[in-house]
Amino acid sequence: MSLLPYSLARPFLFGLDPETAHELTMQSLARLQGTPLAWAYRSRMVDDPIELAGLQFPNRVGLAAGLDKNARCIDGLGALGFGFVEVGTVTPRPQPGNPKPRLFRLREANALINRLGFNNDGLEAFIANVKRSSFRKKGRILGLNIGKNAATPIENATSDYLVGLDGVYPHADYVTINISSPNTSNLRSLQSDEALDGLLGAIATRRETLARQHGRRVPIFVKIAPDLDQAQIEVIAAALKRHGMDGVVATNTTISRDAVKGLPHAEEAGGLSGAPVLEPSNRVIAQLRAVLGKEFPIIGVGGIMSADDAVSKIRAGADVVQIYTGLIYRGPDLITQAARAIRRLRTAGEAQKA
Repeated sequence: MSLLPYSLARPFLFGLDPETAHELTMQSLARLQGTPLAWAYRSRMVDDPIELAGLQFPNRVGLAAGLDKNARCIDGLGALGFGFVEVGTVTPRPQPGNPKPRLFRLREANALINRLGFNNDGLEAFIANVKRSSFRKKGRILGLNIGKNAATPIENATSDYLVGLDGVYPHADYVTINISSPNTSNLRSLQSDEALDGLLGAIATRRETLARQHGRRVPIFVKIAPDLDQAQIEVIAAALKRHGMDGVVATNTTISRDAVKGLPHAEEAGGLSGAPVLEPSNRVIAQLRAVLGKEFPIIGVGGIMSADDAVSKIRAGADVVQIYTGLIYRGPDLITQAARAIRRLRTAGEAQKA
């Protein structure tokens, strides 16, 4: 447990505009990481290894992409006890994202709505930050999440993803292809049959070239939305297998507002995250597991606000989980609580088999 209880910091942070609070937190982590002061928030990592997509994950709780879009705080975030960290989404060129305000708290629902729009400093700055971090040298797993620029027409999206893949490939333990953010116009159309086939085919071909060039094969995951029906999930699952993708991240934020109707900010445009996404995400995870089989890697993300929520993702079919909004509402202790609960579930299952 860290020396600084989150319960003391949360009232101050929640008194600020959400994006201001976010930036203040990230700036603080960026300044403190790698210094003796980092011990004030460092937590001991729960040991619960799992091999997934050829990678050895130290434990089964990771950070979801979106919190650290520019890879500024990899070491600081890793010190909180995550077994793996995913940063981004990064686009080839810098872009400001959507106009502010673009991040909203729905406290009654333990939720956020964001329409940030892939705001980031671009691929060059992102890679420079990744190269400065020591996270991977300590045996942790680093995922790098890539997307397309808002100004790039959707019919040219593949070119942006290939530029991103070329850039991050040498520095990633795995790469995530983000085709499910609701905040870049038409991006989710890439989840449809023909568009997905074209994109993943190009990604797979480029990966083979990069694997030969760098002497290692980096796993590729695809991040999908929770707003998919059974037929769409089956199409995506078939495409993932057909093109040799190594895993799937399920899920991104939702555009549904059914669970938050009538709450302040509920009708703001953007993706809804937090507690209301738990059940839709778990539904998608369970459906993916049914069609992909028991060996295909699934990273479960969406709505984890407690240790029990994390366990529910594993029970639904996820191999490992990621946290984002839960970290904001519950603080870093959630990481350790979730990792311990998942380890207990695993050890109980092993005991039953024995």
